[in-house]
Amino acid sequence: MRLRSRSQSVNAPSGCRSSFPAMALGLGCCSLKAKHRGGISKWRSPRAAVVPNFHLPMRSYEVKTVTVSLAFTLFGFVYPFFLLVNGFYIKRKLYMRCESSVCRTNADEIKSLRLITAIKTPYLPDGRFDLEAYDALVNMQIEDGVEGVIVGGTTGEGQLMSWDEHIMLIGHTVNCFGASIKVIGNTGSNSTREAIHATEQGFAVGMHAALHINPYYGKTSLDGLISHFDSILPMGPTIIYNVPSRTGQDIPPSLILSIAKSPNLAGVKECVENDRVEEYTRNGVVVWSGNDDQCHDSRWDYGANGVISVTSNLVPRLMRELMFGGKNPSLNSKLLPLIDWLFHEPNPIGLNTALAQLGVARPVFRLPYVPLPLARRVEFVNIVKELGRENFVGEKDVQVLDDDEFILIGRY
Repeated sequence: MRLRSRSQSVNAPSGCRSSFPAMALGLGCCSLKAKHRGGISKWRSPRAAVVPNFHLPMRSYEVKTVTVSLAFTLFGFVYPFFLLVNGFYIKRKLYMRCESSVCRTNADEIKSLRLITAIKTPYLPDGRFDLEAYDALVNMQIEDGVEGVIVGGTTGEGQLMSWDEHIMLIGHTVNCFGASIKVIGNTGSNSTREAIHATEQGFAVGMHAALHINPYYGKTSLDGLISHFDSILPMGPTIIYNVPSRTGQDIPPSLILSIAKSPNLAGVKECVENDRVEEYTRNGVVVWSGNDDQCHDSRWDYGANGVISVTSNLVPRLMRELMFGGKNPSLNSKLLPLIDWLFHEPNPIGLNTALAQLGVARPVFRLPYVPLPLARRVEFVNIVKELGRENFVGEKDVQVLDDDEFILIGRY
């Protein structure tokens, strides 16, 4: 297979030639120059609006009193009064902001969700996020009845994002769609420190709940798992994600039951067999199936609350019918060929290929993911025709893309 591979490197500009010096100065992107020794320019470090002691991450219950040191020089003896007024004003604004973020939702609201999509992250040809395509895809989910999205999960390729990208995308999703759909940020990590840091940031930008995996690769003991989850549960509504095929370690029900007393535990995304689902529901723990091929039976035979789905990226309306419309083995059977095709290779390879063929996302892959081979791409076109193009997202005709139409990016 011959696929185009594009590597991007970013070179910092040697200087800023902005035609808007005032704006550039405000943004801190240009240097200031001072005259000395008869008018010779001397470079001076850029000055930005620095606010001490106010930074992310910040716990929802913390309030930072902000002062501006320049006030001492400008106001002299008035400084104590200025500090009092300024500090009170900013404390009030921060409290209101943090309070609105925390009170945006609670665990009970997350527990009520039936259909949650692990949303795909589309890319531009240079590897940056394609926010226009992303927004269109999220909007299609809302229109077809999806109740929540997982942002930056495995399907959304959070593992290929920097934390800056990750938190930005969570904040963007909240800002654009938070009033219409629950935004669940994947802020889990195999490092407890990183998980705490990212979760604080995620709640600070307004996410409704966090998704947390158990530490992978550098696995810990069961006592270590409890300590890990106890460190992040106080921050807000949380879904624990158990997927032993990826982490190499199963989270046993006994552990989940031991932390279920936390009011912030919304439930478990479970990728083990349906017997595990039944055990949780029997003990009053909310559980979502993490396996699209088992979610129908999980929902209607084993008591699962619903599904956190990959397939709903493509056919959200049909997946909603599967979760809300009562037991429907006929529809489930019709969807199984699509689900099997999606997971023939590790997720999200199939989904990325499918959305490109549907014209919903550009055919851009961040490595190490590469598209499915030509024979599989032809098979997808036949599956779409069998289920009906009208049941899939997007409006363009499905097509078989050639190998050289895909762009693979290793540096972005």
